[in-house]
Amino acid sequence: MLMRTDPFREIDRLAEQFFGTAARPATMHLDAYRDGDHFYAAFDLPGVDPDSIDCTVERNVLTVRAERRRPTGDGVELVAAERPMGTFTRRLFLGDTLDTDKLEAGYENGVLTLRIPVAERAKPRRVTIQANGGSRREINA
Repeated sequence: MLMRTDPFREIDRLAEQFFGTAARPATMHLDAYRDGDHFYAAFDLPGVDPDSIDCTVERNVLTVRAERRRPTGDGVELVAAERPMGTFTRRLFLGDTLDTDKLEAGYENGVLTLRIPVAERAKPRRVTIQANGGSRREINA
């Protein structure tokens, strides 16, 4: 049988206020970066059933919700409960320079990765300048 003795109960209580509890889980951790013409957001969701993940975009606000549940059923006896359970939610405010209509999502090894292309209007383009003499010259805009 597993027994737990915890002399640092007050430290645990303070940590739960910052990092969450089973009733109020902590926020999901995120890495966000741009690579070329795509923006990526990677969320750590270990132990989450992919069917419980909900990803929506409304007015350039990306909302990710996921739920981690404890094992239940006949014969299941909870011996230790230290992992946060419940519903996790995270919102990102996306700029107008991203094409959210072409957002792609994948879930592998406990990481939800979103891939959002940069909108065509936000990419650098060449502008043709015509001089008085009729010669043309291109510059980057």
